[in-house]
Amino acid sequence: MKTVRVLFPYIEAGYGHIMPMKSIEHKFREKHGDKVEILSCHFLSDSNDVHMIRYENMLKNQVRLSNSFIPAGYLLTLADSLVGPRLANFGSVRLFSPIAYKRSLQRMEEMKPDVVISTYWATNYYAEHMKNKPLTVLFCPDAHLSNIYGYHSDLYLIGMPKGYEEGLKRKIYNENNLKLVPFLIRDEAFNVETDKKLIRRKLGLPENNFTVLLAEGGYGIGKIYQTSKLLVREHFPLTVIAVCGTNNKELEKMKSLEVSKEVTFLPVGFADNMLELHSASDVFCGKSGNILAEPTFFGNLSIVTHCANTVEQKIADHYINVVGSAIKEFSPKRVVQLIRQFAQDESLLEPYRKAAADYHDNFGPEKAVDVIWDKIVEKYPELNK
Repeated sequence: MKTVRVLFPYIEAGYGHIMPMKSIEHKFREKHGDKVEILSCHFLSDSNDVHMIRYENMLKNQVRLSNSFIPAGYLLTLADSLVGPRLANFGSVRLFSPIAYKRSLQRMEEMKPDVVISTYWATNYYAEHMKNKPLTVLFCPDAHLSNIYGYHSDLYLIGMPKGYEEGLKRKIYNENNLKLVPFLIRDEAFNVETDKKLIRRKLGLPENNFTVLLAEGGYGIGKIYQTSKLLVREHFPLTVIAVCGTNNKELEKMKSLEVSKEVTFLPVGFADNMLELHSASDVFCGKSGNILAEPTFFGNLSIVTHCANTVEQKIADHYINVVGSAIKEFSPKRVVQLIRQFAQDESLLEPYRKAAADYHDNFGPEKAVDVIWDKIVEKYPELNK
């Protein structure tokens, strides 16, 4: 019997695509790793090809630019909305770096996958252009299916109901190729301690302080410094955790802040224990994006402090208007005022906590893996024997 090869190709362009991929790969390995051969790699950066690495760096820099200069992010997403899926992918993949495209396609051909599962549009595009086209699966981690996610795939997945309903109105999607699944939060989230006192004790944090977690995605670009600078001057029992990601310059600035005696301040770089930090917190504060899934999963309010583009704006709208677990406030001074109010009267948080709890079943990779496996078995029925 033929060994079916399933490829999980990671690309870093922000971390909102990587975390869902980790989620689905972990659960897929757990459920079906004994039936297929699983291939997993950081597709561009592990290639040792200068053009492919340069292309990924360009993608990272676009994300950084979008977060540091907001008009650029909105212009990029506007351009995507004005063209069809074919032109959006052609321009983004082949026009920007034709050599990287050629080498990427060659690498995927050499890996000979039978199934390619992507959470980033570029790897889906490579797979669709292979000579022996594999079965393609594309998970969109956003709140809507933008044109960049509209290029042909054998199976599309999305985790947000409004995006699913809007997608079905477009000709390229239908109930057979587009499936609504819970958001692909990392599977280990289900094993994190949720008793706040216990998790704070484990992390060495004050057990009874009102606790605020601030983060601006993996690159740490946003209003985290301005907000932290104001928060650490407060005069009530408060814990402030500021996660700067890979932004070491921001981290060093944080370390130099003067902190009042009532505040416990923990500035950190890239945090491997973000799930525990979310669980230990009362409020999350930071930019919009897929990170909003994590505070919602742990029943916390999110205060969205900025949106880098239309994609992030729609994600924020989902958690604010559909889920009800978030609010939007772009002024650091007003954010601090809100946190002070919530700390003084935690009952004000209850509507957001209840909304997050009511949405809790809409997280986790199991259903997505089951849907994908059903699609794989359609093509390779011998796997079900």
